[in-house]
Amino acid sequence: MTGVKACLINAGLNTKLANYKATGSVTHCFYDILFKKFKAALGGKVRFMITGSAPISPDVLDFLKVTMCAPIIEGYGMTETCAGSVTQFIGDKLSGTVGGPLANVKIRLRDIPEMEYLTSNNPPKGEVCMWGPSIMKGYFKNPEKTDEALKDGWLHSGDVGLINPDGSLKIIDRAKNIFKLSFGEYIAPEKLENIYIKSEWLA
Repeated sequence: MTGVKACLINAGLNTKLANYKATGSVTHCFYDILFKKFKAALGGKVRFMITGSAPISPDVLDFLKVTMCAPIIEGYGMTETCAGSVTQFIGDKLSGTVGGPLANVKIRLRDIPEMEYLTSNNPPKGEVCMWGPSIMKGYFKNPEKTDEALKDGWLHSGDVGLINPDGSLKIIDRAKNIFKLSFGEYIAPEKLENIYIKSEWLA
């Protein structure tokens, strides 16, 4: 029975993932019965979830959406922008992006030629800059850091973004804290940290 149940769950998972990618629906009239325990783990009445702060693998997000039978909305923001400034709509099918700007924020990309991130790329890439009433006026008693972060009212986030064909934003790299390797390539320490952490986890 355990083997049969495992096969059913596997078939249900594959069917739900295919259905989600085709239609954006995280529910299924038959296979949702198999994922009752997953839903129950969160109380059974979750209508949607929100994730931010750090990126989650799109595969993991898709898995969570179909097993929890609830949409997961990805968002992006900073302390300096009063938290969330960019968010997906409920029902967005594309995992790994953070959606579009909220009504109180304008977003633009700044070219980073040394890292070959340019707004003339296809798709456009560059440092994410934000402007609006929710953006901080400056760091407390720290004019040097304020001048570094704010230029003509635009907050330079230090994150590198990519604009998808549908207009949504995807965070792909870091522009701050980068250093140049001996053979001329620029790299962010966070990339190395993620590689080492993943290697230790898989070991």
